[in-house]
Amino acid sequence: MSPSPPVHDDDATAVLRGRISVGPVLSPGCLVTVLEGPDAGGRTTIDDCGSRRVLIGQSPVCDVRLTDRTVSRRHAALEIDAGGLHLLDLGSINGTFVNGLRIRDVSLRGGETISLGETRLLVDTDPTTRVVPSSDQTRFGRVLGASPEMRRLYPIFERLAAAEVPVLIEGETGTGKEVLAESLHETSPRRAGPFVIFDCSTVSPQLLEAELFGHERGAFTGAVSDRIGVFEQAHNGTLLIDEIGDLDLHLQAKLLRAIERREVRRVGGNRWIRVNARILAATRRDLDREVQARRFRDDLFYRLAVTRVELPPLRKRSGDVALLARCFWTLLGGEEAALPPDLVQRFEEHDWPGNVRELHNAVARHLALGDVMSPHAGRELAQGPPGDAADFIDRVVAEGLPLPRARQQVTLELERRYVTRMLELHGSVGRAAAACGIGRRYFQMLRAKK
Repeated sequence: MSPSPPVHDDDATAVLRGRISVGPVLSPGCLVTVLEGPDAGGRTTIDDCGSRRVLIGQSPVCDVRLTDRTVSRRHAALEIDAGGLHLLDLGSINGTFVNGLRIRDVSLRGGETISLGETRLLVDTDPTTRVVPSSDQTRFGRVLGASPEMRRLYPIFERLAAAEVPVLIEGETGTGKEVLAESLHETSPRRAGPFVIFDCSTVSPQLLEAELFGHERGAFTGAVSDRIGVFEQAHNGTLLIDEIGDLDLHLQAKLLRAIERREVRRVGGNRWIRVNARILAATRRDLDREVQARRFRDDLFYRLAVTRVELPPLRKRSGDVALLARCFWTLLGGEEAALPPDLVQRFEEHDWPGNVRELHNAVARHLALGDVMSPHAGRELAQGPPGDAADFIDRVVAEGLPLPRARQQVTLELERRYVTRMLELHGSVGRAAAACGIGRRYFQMLRAKK
């Protein structure tokens, strides 16, 4: 739980420097007109809806806020990407209809009539292309990427790092939420303080409260001594509450109080303890849907979503697959000239459901084992590279194990060798994790498997 090491101008920057030519980021806007309903005649223009989800509903957090009582608090959302305009229903009570058909997720051409409760909307892209504020940098702290989708976020990251407000980081698994949180801490005024991670998905429900707030000796069976919780550990630093969407509703109320009052009471204790920690929260879940389904408290969402950042999936980051593959290849000890062009091409054709983490692991597997563990691992397993890796894989195959168990053994062996090698090269967990492009906690988890 010690502070993370500072970010240095490392080999990743050297790989990026001189290779990338960045230009202005252009984005369409979005125009929403209310045709019928209590808010008829209203028009909302979103200058840059290509970088985020545009919410429609009664809630104060919605970009298009309606007073129609038949519209849910978070009724629907609009997104724009390279594929065009998309409309998503967020689990609304009365449904979302396009030209009379109820939808859940649909692509629009523009000009369709959208019905939400008693309200009728016309939603279209604004034909005026805008230059979006963006950075000419290709990284923010440990976060790498030169795509327009990432560069438009870097100025936001810089402002958030300097602020003290809570930040809600959203995104699919493997998009780099923890790495972004570390980068925000490392470039913030609190960087000399601790950076503490609490993962709601890895602690049993019975121990969650004690882990968050600490406990006194004798508070429950097994509490043989006093123990401080993560809020106290993060005093004068930053606390990342990871996978907050998995937190039990009962504890959400207590967490809200701790964040608002900046004080905690240990389990079994009688006194309130003042804490000073900046709160970052991350989730892979769609919290708009979770709030709508009453699985996540609305008031806690408001408190955390003072600022809200959504990391784009790798499949939506134009050009970043090849760039990241080259960076990871070099950072993991490969010679840049030895990176096979056909491998990069295959990487670019893959949709990467595990995002940046999956790409990083694929590059590491290729360096350690050859082509057997590329994205096409299932078809190429039998080819086997030369050397010790092939011998190990041959032994696993000869055992006749079911494929999931065989794959698990190969992966565990890769992780063991990989962690050992990276620690040898970099000397400490902090520097090794930074060079790998993964969070310290994840690196520690790999190390614990050795």
